[in-house]
Amino acid sequence: MFHMFSHLLNNVKLRTKLILSCIVVLIIPILIVGVFLTNELRNMALDNAMEQTHTNVQRVKARTTELMNVAYDSAYRLENSRLEAVTNRKYESTYEVVKAYREYTDFNEIRQQHDEIANIRFYMENPTMLNNWDFIQPDQSIKDTVWYKKALIPGSGVNWYYIEDERDKRNYLSLVREISFSSNNTSGVLVITLDMTMLNSILNQETFETMIVDDNNRIVAANRMGRTGKTLADIEFEPGIVQEKSGMYAADIDGVASRVLIEPLVPEASGNTLRIISVFSVDTIVADANRIKSLALTVISISLVIAILLIIGVSTIITKRLLRLSKHITKVATGKLDIVMEIDGKDEIGQLSRQFNSMVSSINGLVEEVQETNKMKSLLESKQNEIKLKMMASQINPHFLFNALESIRMKAHLKGEKEISQVVRLLGKLMRRSIEVTQRMTHLSDEMDIVRCYLDIQKFRYEDRLAYELQVDPLVEKVSIPPLIIQPLVENAVIHGLENKMEGGIVTVRAAREGDYVRIDVIDNGAGMSSEKIKQLTQHLNETEDADNNRIGLRNVHLRLQLTYGQEHGLQYESELGQGTKVSFTLPFGEDLYV
Repeated sequence: MFHMFSHLLNNVKLRTKLILSCIVVLIIPILIVGVFLTNELRNMALDNAMEQTHTNVQRVKARTTELMNVAYDSAYRLENSRLEAVTNRKYESTYEVVKAYREYTDFNEIRQQHDEIANIRFYMENPTMLNNWDFIQPDQSIKDTVWYKKALIPGSGVNWYYIEDERDKRNYLSLVREISFSSNNTSGVLVITLDMTMLNSILNQETFETMIVDDNNRIVAANRMGRTGKTLADIEFEPGIVQEKSGMYAADIDGVASRVLIEPLVPEASGNTLRIISVFSVDTIVADANRIKSLALTVISISLVIAILLIIGVSTIITKRLLRLSKHITKVATGKLDIVMEIDGKDEIGQLSRQFNSMVSSINGLVEEVQETNKMKSLLESKQNEIKLKMMASQINPHFLFNALESIRMKAHLKGEKEISQVVRLLGKLMRRSIEVTQRMTHLSDEMDIVRCYLDIQKFRYEDRLAYELQVDPLVEKVSIPPLIIQPLVENAVIHGLENKMEGGIVTVRAAREGDYVRIDVIDNGAGMSSEKIKQLTQHLNETEDADNNRIGLRNVHLRLQLTYGQEHGLQYESELGQGTKVSFTLPFGEDLYV
């Protein structure tokens, strides 16, 4: 066998034998050790992640239990004679009901003492009482709910449900229990809702995805946006572990290999059980291990290449010179142009190396020239845009300023100084904000502050002829927006929409989230425009050359919106003659758009 192997080996070229020896002696052992160490590192990362997840879940469990215990203690504090007196009394008039409600302050005191409690309400069948959000006469729809029925079952104790609050139609994690009044042989159902902001803040402090789920597999709270209110089935939770009460499981969540830790959460004296579920992606945890594995494979591959190159170099000088040439060409192909190849000799390979060096030098010079040209072009465009924006920001309509100052003068003559002081303050604030504006983005709330100043000044001028409404969703107040975008639209609505209307009108500015966008509308009930006028205006907005002496106008607003967010985010007009005009635009809604 040995002689046969020697015979076969003797028939192989020396270069091939050297390469095979290098692979057997060096590469294969390195690969085996690398795979073993990488797998061990991966397992250690997973074990550490599971240990950290368990610690995090225990912390969430402890803090959530503290939060729920506040509601539990409050529920038993409310079981007293004062509640029995106000809910079992037979009232003769509305006055008696209102007076009794005013004198009963236990609910308000608990809400004021404990930020953890969002609301308290008591359901009681007493036809002489009135519904006031604290005391509610249950209708049939409430009586048919699972939580209400179970609360009336003797011995059901305290239960926790994710139910809707009639006050604001939002769902809250709520304590539900029956309170019996033995003296009157009656009972009612007490519901105490937790502050979901505090509950979500507990989860938001955790690194991994964490959620609290009720016994119907409905997600009560989560630190991942869009999870709350859904069921585990809605997020493609693996059916095999949906009903599990506790433990660590391997599962595919939203198509991603993950580990799931389930921890039961049993509030004090509760008749039902919640669960805390923490999920982390395996790929995320083992990313460092995979990176080390890739790096090890890269190092091994490079070592193999170098070994082969050295072996080939020993075999023949010509091959070595050709390989050096190939290696330098590869570097140039990857973008490294600051290299110089040194190959001695006057033969064809030496001549080719000198021509290669000349070519790389020429390419490097051309690349540097192009980069310098692009740099200067970008700098020029940036400066032009900055100057243009500052010019636009400084061009506040003089007609508006003169009219406003004239109105201030007349008011000073007729009515005294208090209103003048307010208007002068607003005018100064508006001018200061306009002068200080730069090319950077600003909060939507700051932009609306400029709009409010402008409208207050115009209202001072027009008095009862002008009214306005600013309707801004709190969710979008901190969204970033280019400066001086909304005020020109409002100015246009006042001057062109309402100035020539003797009876005056109203300007409404709305800002609200619509799906993945923020929609902003400026509406007036003024003179309106014909379809032909809207067509001309639309054509003017899309012109390629500047117009109107570069003043702040509709076209500048339209172009700035399109340059900032894209062609689909320009101005849109809806108008009818005599009915008013609505100008609208949208901007994307997302965390990266916050200032």
